[in-house]
Amino acid sequence: MQTLDSMEAQLLLDRLGSLRPESQAIWGKMNAHQMICHLTDAFTLAMSERSASEAVTVLNRTLVRWVALHTSLTWPKGVPTRPEVDQLVGGTRPLEFTRDAEALAAAIRRFAQVPRDFKFGRHPIFGDLTEWEWLRWGYLHADHHFRQFGV
Repeated sequence: MQTLDSMEAQLLLDRLGSLRPESQAIWGKMNAHQMICHLTDAFTLAMSERSASEAVTVLNRTLVRWVALHTSLTWPKGVPTRPEVDQLVGGTRPLEFTRDAEALAAAIRRFAQVPRDFKFGRHPIFGDLTEWEWLRWGYLHADHHFRQFGV
């Protein structure tokens, strides 16, 4: 099962490099630039630099978490995110595509680096995650949104 290590990080960075401002979404409401900011917000949340309201339930922190992170099932499309990382509500507003893409690239590199210079935060849906689960989440979340734009 893939997690976000340095090799996977480079593959994600290559996919990010294929994304263009005019890239069209295959599903969802975000445009490519909003998606870049969403991923940056999510990685900074994981690295305890941003916070989000929680929706942790017994079901989310057990069954949903296990299925999402410990199986090879593809994540469903259209699952709502927390408002603090939703670019249409309270997430970081897109400003300049190249600069925002560079910020995402830096966040991916930092998230995957060893040793880490941060402590993982608490996931707003799944609750406390192990390091492995955070790394798995990081890969799967980025992969999900890159697939959303066909990269």
